[in-house]
This record gives sequence, structure tokens and C-alpha cells, in this order.
Amino acid sequence: MSDRYPSGGHILESVAVAVALMASLAVAQTRVTPPDNKYTPAQDVELGQQAAKEVEQQLPLLRDDGIESFVDRIGRRLVEVMPSELEHREFRYSFKVINVREINAFALPGGPMYINRGMIQAAAVEGEVAGVMAHELSHVILRHGTAGATKEEPFQIGAIAGAIAGAIIGGNVGQIVAQGTQFGLGTYFLRYSREYEKQADLLGVQLMARAGYKPLDLMHMFQTIEKQGGSGGPQFLSDHPNPGNRAAYITEEASHLRIEGQAGDAREFARVMDRLRGMSPAPTTEDATRQRTKTPTPSGQPAPDARHIGTRVAPPSSKYRSYTEGNLFRVSVPDNWKEVAASSSVKFVPDGAHVQVQGQPVFTHGVELGFTRNEIHPLQEATEEFIDGLAQSNPHLRATGGLRRTRWSDRDGLVVTLDNVSEVTGRGETVMVFTTLLRDGNLFYCIAVAPQDEYQVYQRSFQHVVQSVRLTD
Repeated sequence: MSDRYPSGGHILESVAVAVALMASLAVAQTRVTPPDNKYTPAQDVELGQQAAKEVEQQLPLLRDDGIESFVDRIGRRLVEVMPSELEHREFRYSFKVINVREINAFALPGGPMYINRGMIQAAAVEGEVAGVMAHELSHVILRHGTAGATKEEPFQIGAIAGAIAGAIIGGNVGQIVAQGTQFGLGTYFLRYSREYEKQADLLGVQLMARAGYKPLDLMHMFQTIEKQGGSGGPQFLSDHPNPGNRAAYITEEASHLRIEGQAGDAREFARVMDRLRGMSPAPTTEDATRQRTKTPTPSGQPAPDARHIGTRVAPPSSKYRSYTEGNLFRVSVPDNWKEVAASSSVKFVPDGAHVQVQGQPVFTHGVELGFTRNEIHPLQEATEEFIDGLAQSNPHLRATGGLRRTRWSDRDGLVVTLDNVSEVTGRGETVMVFTTLLRDGNLFYCIAVAPQDEYQVYQRSFQHVVQSVRLTD
């Protein structure tokens, strides 16, 4: 008998080894803890549902039962294996495909997730699609959107839902320059910090292993995205910055994980890819949203025609008035400019230079002052990230020179001059961006914009405004 069955001592020894191995795996797996958050999960849900409605009004969903069920199956499998301590029963998970070609994906607070058709078609195996979805799901589970805004003033759900939708589709409906609602509070819900990105990577590969996928497929998908140029990838990478050594720490984490079962149906994945290849080519996001702006609004009225925005604008007055923004700053602006306040910025614009186009704010002349989150990066790095964000919503935005050092509000600052072509008016624009750091480390900025053929008329006023800024933080 001893040749066929281990003795009681051997059984105990085997059990002890197994327990020790399991304990070692449990210790080795990184514990991911949600960041502080003053908002409730119910607020996440309300915010996400409202933003989802706006997104689906502007972006074309892919209506195909086979592809929809493929994506939904992956999403449900990942939700089922999330750690119980991270569950939010009120969350309403959904998984939909947007019929555009760019490689991108995003998830909204409280559960709605959207995968671009281009992201699916860039994948080599089902596990790579699952990796992106696990990463996005992790942002939702860890409530990174509202956590990112938790240090700010309480938001109004409706206003921020609009800001989120604007951050997704903003420049593609022809904004002149990105507005403060997009690069202030609005982007906290979509453009994640490097710290949050690493958390989503780690929890994402853990979810993948528990769901039966190979964790390294997430790393492979990131590598695929990084190799893409032009319109295929930069938006995703801008919203999901590499925390540094991404491949190394994903590989390290994967080495400590045990894959539970085997997920992924190669035949179904092949059928999905064949189905996508057989469809008409997906439009760009820009083309898709432009087409939607041509359709009537639900009320039956056509969308506002922005072609005449900024064509009849009075020159800046030589008289100035003072403006004080709480405990943050004072500024002097031409007295024929009115202020337009947003959640983390205020614009000063002349009559005829500011309007809502398909729910998105557009301005052609004037200045915007505001602040945006900075994760304790040096001024130059924070400014470069801010400019990158502006470029994502303004595809024709180009720097005419490098960053230059300056002094404003008695602080070290940077300034850069940019050229842009408005997709609304078709006119060339000159944009100047000034930045400096607030005492809490966040980035304070001033954006000055005017059509190129009118810039000389506005230059002196812009200089006056910038020189008059006094930060009082």
C-alpha cells in the first residue's frame, strides 16, 4: 500500500506545501486599494448614465448581434470575477462597440464601457480585447473618475456629464480650442493619472487571470497600440499614460498569478474578425461626429451653423475692467469682453466670439484662464501634458516654436505659440498658452486665441491681460 498511497505524514506534508504555495501567491499578488473618494457609488452611476446618453447621441454604435454578444460575454466574465471587497452592487455594467476606426476604448463612472471597432480589429487574440476591457473595468471598479475629482468643489451631475462627453468627442465636432470644462474637472473622469494607470494595469491582469485569460495579453495589446501612428492610438495613450516600466511590472505581476481555467474561443474570435472585415470600412471619429452634427436635433431644428461664428467681432476696447475669481486670481480685461464661467475656468470673450455648437462651447477670440490637475510634475512636463491634451481635441494644432521661459504673476512660467485651423470656420488661428504652477502643485494656464489675420489687433490686449494676472492662491 505504501507504494501506491502516501502515508498520513506524507499527506500532511503535501497539504502543508500546497498551503504554503497558496499563501506565497497571495502575498506576491499586489493588493490594489481604491483611492480616497468623497463621492458615493450612486453618484458614479448617475454621472455615468447621463454621460452615456450624450455619448450615444454623438457616436455611432455598431449594431451587430454577433459582435455585441462577443464583447458582452467578455465583459460579463470579467465582472463575475472581481474581488468581493471591490463590488458595488448599484453599478450598471454595459459593454458596447462604437463603429469608428481609431484604436480607443473608455469606460464611464458606474459601469458603461465603450470599445472602438478599431480596437477590436487591432487585436491578435481574444485575450488582447479582454485585456483592454479588464483595464477599463478596473478604472470603474476603483472609481478613479470621481476619485480624481475628489479634491475639487462638488460637481453638478448634468454639467459634468456634458464635460465628459465633450472630452470624448469635443475636437471632432470642430472646437476652436479645447475648453476649460474639458481640461479641468471634465478630464478627471477620463484622462487618468500614472498612479491610477498602474493600479488599473495591476488589477486588470489579476481579473484576466481569474477569468481564464493570459495576463500578458494586456501587455501585448499595449505594445500594439504604441506601434500605431497617426489617428490610431495617440488618443488612448494620452488618456492612459504609461506609468513607466509598464511591460516590466505587468510581467512581474503575471508571474505571481494562476490562470483559472481557459477563456477565449479562437473560432468565435476568427468569426468576429471575419465579420468586421466584411463590413464597410469604419469612419473616423471626426467623420462620424461631423455627420451627426448635420442631422436635425430631436426638436426638429437643424444644428447651429457655426460658419459665421467670429466673423463679426468688435476689436478689444482700450478700456479695462477688473475681475476677481474667488481666492484664486485677479485679472484686468477689455471692458467689452464678457466672462463665461465653467467648473475650473473662466473665458473672457467679445460678443459674437462664443457659442454652443452641438452642446460644445466654441470661442474664436479672447482668453481663457483656469487650472488643471498636475500630479506634482515639474512645470515643463506638466505644460507638455497640457499641450498634448489640447492637441487631442484640436488635430490641426501645431507649435510654431518651443516652450519659452517667462515671468507672470511674479512666478516662473512658460509660454508657447501655436497655430490652429478651425474645423468650424476654416480660418487659421494663433493660440498662445501661458502656464505656471499654483501653490498646491496644480497647473494654472491662460489661453489666448484670435484668427491669424486679426492677431495683431489682439496682441496688445493679450499682453495686458497676462501681465495683469495676480494669483492669490
